[in-house]
Amino acid sequence: MKFPFFASFIVFCAWLGYEIHKHRNLEKKSLDAFWEKEYEANRTRRKSLDDLDYITIPFDTFPMTILTDDPVIAECHETLTELSKDPIVNLTGISNTDLKLKYGAPNITLLTAYDQRYTTLARTLQTFGKALYDKGCVMQAQTVLEFAISTKTDVSSTYKLLTTIYKEQGEIGKIKKLIPVAESLNSGLKNNIIKMLEEESSN
Repeated sequence: MKFPFFASFIVFCAWLGYEIHKHRNLEKKSLDAFWEKEYEANRTRRKSLDDLDYITIPFDTFPMTILTDDPVIAECHETLTELSKDPIVNLTGISNTDLKLKYGAPNITLLTAYDQRYTTLARTLQTFGKALYDKGCVMQAQTVLEFAISTKTDVSSTYKLLTTIYKEQGEIGKIKKLIPVAESLNSGLKNNIIKMLEEESSN
């Protein structure tokens, strides 16, 4: 009885050793490919940034003259004004290596700053929209949130709040129109947002 068990154990050990060896080889190949790509990226010369999708804050349609005495809204106004002074680009989901390959290693500091401004913008728009909604300024909140989504934000609460507004207005069709936007996101949160929108549009 012991021999079959021992033979099975030997086979298992051999299989396990093979799988570990295979995994290590795959891991090494992946790491080698990464460093080769990174090496090429670091050697890429500066390229034009003209084709970037720069974001312009639409102050002409934004509610910048109401509830200015509210500290949260006032802070949002200030942040948006400061952000508008410099380039803003949504680079969510694009690695630094890919950015260097496309636009050149010397531009990576600029591109990082552009993306950081976008992160601040997305968060500020959510805060701004929610503050307006909480104060009863629903249409103004809708304007802010719709702009946020047009920039392909992946802030889930922005989609959630806008769906709440649409449902209150009886505009379920508008929720369905948000799904293609969510499907185009380059973010790990995409699937969660899509699932939420599908559920909300079917209720």
